[in-house]
Amino acid sequence: MIDKPKVLLVCEDESLSKYLAEELIVNAGCTATFASTSAQSIEVFRSSSFDIVIVNSVLKDIEFPSLFRELKKIDPDCVVIALSEKSDYSEDAKLVEQGAYEVISKPINPEKLFFLVKKGAELHSSAFSHRKSSYGLQEQNTNLQKQNTLLAKRIEESTKNLTRLYEDLRTTYMRTIKVLAQAIDARDHYTHSHSQSVSKYAVAISEEMGLSTKDIEMIREACELHDLGKIGVSDSILLKPSSLTPEEWENIKRHPQIAAQILEPLTFLSDVIEMVRQHHEHFDGSGYPEGRRGEDIILGARIINLADAYDAMRSARSYRKVPFSKEAATLEIKKNTGTQFDPRVVEAFLKVVDKL
Repeated sequence: MIDKPKVLLVCEDESLSKYLAEELIVNAGCTATFASTSAQSIEVFRSSSFDIVIVNSVLKDIEFPSLFRELKKIDPDCVVIALSEKSDYSEDAKLVEQGAYEVISKPINPEKLFFLVKKGAELHSSAFSHRKSSYGLQEQNTNLQKQNTLLAKRIEESTKNLTRLYEDLRTTYMRTIKVLAQAIDARDHYTHSHSQSVSKYAVAISEEMGLSTKDIEMIREACELHDLGKIGVSDSILLKPSSLTPEEWENIKRHPQIAAQILEPLTFLSDVIEMVRQHHEHFDGSGYPEGRRGEDIILGARIINLADAYDAMRSARSYRKVPFSKEAATLEIKKNTGTQFDPRVVEAFLKVVDKL
């Protein structure tokens, strides 16, 4: 929650800027600064940080996409609300494609404006924290690489403590990666603890299928890491309450491959990595990222796919406020047996669903 969002107004109409600034300051508890030209707005934006930028979509000295790119160069996490002269669905959609977080049309509805500013400021804060944690992970990985070098020298001198050192390093890697995965879940309160729930369902199915303790533990680890690749997907897409554009959907579909690429240096996780890479593959070959089908999909990935889908249906989402009932979610899984889901996995799921 941002106590006092900082807003930059970019508008050539000084009277409109003053009106908006007064509304935001008096009624929304914001601080507001306004600029009448793009050059002035860039200078002000560079000299001070802002949570939200409200930009008149039509400026005399610059087009909206160009100004948006300049602002992004200064603050990669900046959130921009476009101010449109009139409501026009196609024009609004175009502005969103060009980078606008949302579009608000004249005459301005103050309540809608306050809501967008509040949500946009929260998104900016979340994106900044997420990027900061990503940088922290990179620094930790660098430190871990240095530790690896030191380990290699020590191993040359003595193999006495090799097992202990290896397990310590593995634990450090896993702790770092799992903390990041949990942070990604927490980006949206709708998906908080999602990976833990998926893990619970997947383990129950695996036990019903009689898998070994070793295989179940690998599936548990893959569940905890399966959404790690969403680090490469922006919050504006993940938290979007409406339908995704084809381009946004393609962005989402990259997350299993991104997760696998992040985890590839951890060679001791090779089987887990493949489960993460394949957890959105469908039994009939209609999934992604590789379009695998049937037995060509690792069994653990087939189990995670069902557990992930079940938890998604049983939880509220930004695009669907009311979750499915247990009965409705179970019926949906039955309908997709042999298409999205492995019939053997569905059979085991139906035996344990009442215990979940």
